[in-house]
Amino acid sequence: MKKLAITSLCVALLITIFTGCSSTPTSSGNGGKTSEKKIPDLMGEWKQENSKSNDSYQAATISGDTITIYWVSDNGNTKSLYWAGSFSTPTTADEPYSWTSKNDHSKTESALLASSDDTKIMTYQNGVLSYEASAMGTTTTVKLKKQQ
Repeated sequence: MKKLAITSLCVALLITIFTGCSSTPTSSGNGGKTSEKKIPDLMGEWKQENSKSNDSYQAATISGDTITIYWVSDNGNTKSLYWAGSFSTPTTADEPYSWTSKNDHSKTESALLASSDDTKIMTYQNGVLSYEASAMGTTTTVKLKKQQ
């Protein structure tokens, strides 16, 4: 009986030890403080990272409650409006973060290279802002990185 009790105690102790070792630590090596994901700050300047050309790409500015996107060419010397729309600031750190941007047609209607879409779905994930852009019958997913 004594042997059974000791064996049970050892099994319980081993389960406790191994369960404790496999749990996710609450410390991230920063002095015992737990690390929390921050709500991303999307305000600022963005540049296309998946352009097939070094001197022709899309660039965006997010300011307040608006996002403005340009076709940029001639090594940055020429900018043509592609999108002027609404921006919704994220309220949580959850990713992917998406919002539906509403086109401000008063700004885009006279721009030759601007999108005529009423809305555009914008997505932010892992530091990349993406959306679909169409021109001359071709649609591509544009991926922008925030400029520092």
